Amino acid sequence: MHQPVLYHSIIHALRPYPGGRYVDGTVGAGGHAWGILEASSPDGCLLGLDLDPQALQIADERLAQFGNRKTLIQASYATLSEQIEILGWEAVDGILLDLGVSSMQLDTPERGFSFRTEAPLDMRFDPGSEVQAQDLVNKLPERDLANLLYHYGEERRARQIAKAIVAARPIQTTTALADIVKDVVGAGDRHIHPATRSFQALRIATNRELDSLKAVLPQTIKALAPGGRVAVISFHSLEDRLVKVFYKEESRDCLCPPRQPICTCGHRATLRIITRRPIRPEQTEIETNPRARSARLRVAEKI
Repeated sequence: MHQPVLYHSIIHALRPYPGGRYVDGTVGAGGHAWGILEASSPDGCLLGLDLDPQALQIADERLAQFGNRKTLIQASYATLSEQIEILGWEAVDGILLDLGVSSMQLDTPERGFSFRTEAPLDMRFDPGSEVQAQDLVNKLPERDLANLLYHYGEERRARQIAKAIVAARPIQTTTALADIVKDVVGAGDRHIHPATRSFQALRIATNRELDSLKAVLPQTIKALAPGGRVAVISFHSLEDRLVKVFYKEESRDCLCPPRQPICTCGHRATLRIITRRPIRPEQTEIETNPRARSARLRVAEKI
């Protein structure tokens, strides 16, 4: 199993210490969580959230040595405030969000995240949720499908792809969809599959990922103790832009228009930006874990 993306940078950024309380909002297989619990020994605690029950099972086994210092819950990080309240924690010292799809999910063909092996068009983080990717592919009007591909996948050929998808309905498998996209887009960059952006868009829409990110960012401020840090790893520009803008706004004392002579918004800074530029993985990490190629880490500290 690959070491989690930007592992050492995350541990350094969050600065876990004994007795601290931490949240891994996307615990996955537990790699980052293990590092946080190890660094906060002997009595640091961690709340791990994930929508994926398969991931939670793996994480539970991986983190077994930490006993009751870890609490794992199947829930979206969008419910962060609620989960912390249930635990009875007044504040936490660090929050991590590792966004997007995990290597484990990509490597499980039947989950439908990958275009490289034939599988049902699923793409759900939570197998119990109602909407699958195939529902979007086969039921959305052509215009709505094109908008989805363009806005969430930044796919320049969105209209042509949507038209081809509608003409080929019903589409049931990942490989069938990937072939349709490839016929429209062409072979493209040998390092990036032509269906990458379309699959990204469908995954984001299926799991409402951007909505969840928008919902959780304000909650991180409320949850953090003064001096506590929030670290977010994003894998595409839409996520990274949301985090960057949020950090920037929350690090300013006034959000009024630049030419307005008197502040009327009353906004006060809540965060100090730690990473003026996002931390990116080194080439050696990319070579051992290709998923790290597009990773961007941004860190901020509560004032």
